[in-house]
Amino acid sequence: MKPAIIREIRLKDNQQVAKVIRQVLENLGVPKVGTAYADKILDTMFEAYDKPKATYFVVEENNSIIGCAGIAQLDDYDGNVCELQKMYFLKEARGRGLGAKMIKICLDSAAAYGFEKCYLETMPYMKAAQKLYIKNGFKYIDAPMGDTGHYSCPVWMLKEL
Repeated sequence: MKPAIIREIRLKDNQQVAKVIRQVLENLGVPKVGTAYADKILDTMFEAYDKPKATYFVVEENNSIIGCAGIAQLDDYDGNVCELQKMYFLKEARGRGLGAKMIKICLDSAAAYGFEKCYLETMPYMKAAQKLYIKNGFKYIDAPMGDTGHYSCPVWMLKEL
């Protein structure tokens, strides 16, 4: 059994990444409209993050993707703010410290890209995720920033980098 590693996404990962994201969202009962589930880029994540100041990471264990997250410029926002995007982990990846490692890698990348703040959106019942975000310096804010298209995600958080 190979230990879990976090690495940048590869083209061949697209299908597995889309499957992980959809599976986690379905398991959590997340609405399919107005959330990441409906994002057109889910099947082409490698291509979507193949641009300046953007990186998407996967957690790979035994040749399978068990988690993922990325960082990119916040869409439709006039400012030096990135977004922590599409951070999802299968059940077998949870409770192992992989989320904390993934956030650190994403935030380190954001800082290296020169972003000043990091924004994220989540669902109210994703309490474990919110606890992890708070532990890593995110604070709740009162309104959304930018236009992510995720109008069904009513919890917004922001971190100074």
